[in-house]
Amino acid sequence: MFFKKHNIETKTSAEINKMRIAGRVVGEVLEKLVQIIKPGISTKDIDKFSEKYIKSKNMLPGFLGVEGTTYPFPATACVSINDEVVHGIPSASRILRAGDIVSVDIGVIYDGYYGDAAKTYPVGNVSDTASNLLKITEMALYESIKFALSGNRLGDISNAIQRTAENAGYSVVRDFVGHGIGRELHEDPPIPNFGQAGTGVKLVSGMVLAIEPMINIGGYKVEMLDNDWTIVTKDGSLSAHFEHTVAITENGNEILTKV
Repeated sequence: MFFKKHNIETKTSAEINKMRIAGRVVGEVLEKLVQIIKPGISTKDIDKFSEKYIKSKNMLPGFLGVEGTTYPFPATACVSINDEVVHGIPSASRILRAGDIVSVDIGVIYDGYYGDAAKTYPVGNVSDTASNLLKITEMALYESIKFALSGNRLGDISNAIQRTAENAGYSVVRDFVGHGIGRELHEDPPIPNFGQAGTGVKLVSGMVLAIEPMINIGGYKVEMLDNDWTIVTKDGSLSAHFEHTVAITENGNEILTKV
């Protein structure tokens, strides 16, 4: 079904089940990465681990080959360090150091349907400043998910993210947003990480949303690196990213990418 005004597709229970299967593998990858993310490994090591695990489940990497501004994304995982907000390209020469934070964004395709989630990890012992950023960003994700209910408005989700971040003294990235998800990785509606409660598209059962707070310690402005993919904070401040794929159901919601 499509809503003509917004082109938003609702999913059947069978479609949501396929996304549940894809989402579980995404969640498993992110959970297992806790064991390997440590000082001395490369961002390419993270990518190789993720691709191997996804393929071991007979599924397809969801990001490999996604079209960009000039060339397709060349890896399975987006791996972004410190001031890199999203879309970090894995490299054997990018070595994690103690005190870094690293965001990993993973997509999986199962039988034509996507799952998508992200998590930011501490590398070894990190500063209290970095640790608190991770805590608040993850909190913003779960606070916003509470509003992903039939009858609410999209702005309720966005406002929960903004309110949580700004109450902690942080800023939310405005140039990149969450999104609907299903047979395509990016579907309507776009889900800003800022907004006014009670506004926007009305949420209904069957919607599936990829909700993804991107929160900076400094200002909200970002810019793209010369590789035409990686987004960094304009002021060089730390950024964290957490994401889940969430289905809105008749009885509330379900996080499809949570293990």
